[in-house]
Amino acid sequence: SEAAELLGMMHYMEGLRLITAVELVAPTSDENVTVADTEFSAVPVRLFLPRRAPGGLRRAMVYFHGGGWCLGDAGMHGYDLMSRRISNELNAVVVSVNYRLAPPHHFPAQFEDVYAVTKFFLQSKVLSQYGVDPARVCVAGDSAGGNLAAAVAQQLSEDPEVKTKLKAQVLIYPALQALDLNLPSYRDNADKPLLPRSLMVRFWSEYFTSDPALREAMACNGHVPAEAGPLLPLVNWSRWLPADMRKAHAYASPAPGG
Repeated sequence: SEAAELLGMMHYMEGLRLITAVELVAPTSDENVTVADTEFSAVPVRLFLPRRAPGGLRRAMVYFHGGGWCLGDAGMHGYDLMSRRISNELNAVVVSVNYRLAPPHHFPAQFEDVYAVTKFFLQSKVLSQYGVDPARVCVAGDSAGGNLAAAVAQQLSEDPEVKTKLKAQVLIYPALQALDLNLPSYRDNADKPLLPRSLMVRFWSEYFTSDPALREAMACNGHVPAEAGPLLPLVNWSRWLPADMRKAHAYASPAPGG
């Protein structure tokens, strides 16, 4: 991907998406779950409906895949399999969302898509259509999807139009902060597969803009504007991490950026 970008053949993320494309599987139903690709609020979703007798109203999960806001698809084999198993084993309706990706779509497009789907699904008439218990609906996601799930849960709590409250948010290794990109985990895994620090910086920066200036600022941890300084103590890991996780790392506050 780096070579293709340097040669002007394709964008870096387009190259990575070629790798994820080989993982795509068709929406195939089986003896346990009915699977279909459809749209909720004009956003593509993969819908998983258990076939067993409900025995009452079902649970439901709205799921957001990972991939750094730039990669991933509800139709990838791993996500399809996970959603299928959750639907079957929990007798739950699973809505796996295919939100827009960066580039060409930057923040807040990804959030807008997942929020629109969740808000649509939480309507009483939609929950009733799929036999879902309004008291047992959760949002979930991994990595960048965990970020989106947390954001959706927060926004829903403040949305006067939404009457149904979420039962839970399930965050799987979520990307929850971009204020300090020099945490011990970033340092310890700076050059390790599959997610080196440089790729994580690229994901974060591409989520916001294609301007390489932000990527360069994030790479040197100097991207947070001075007026956001009061937020930094909230992610001062020297205050929160146990000593065995701090290891020999010394805390340095991020430099003010533009």
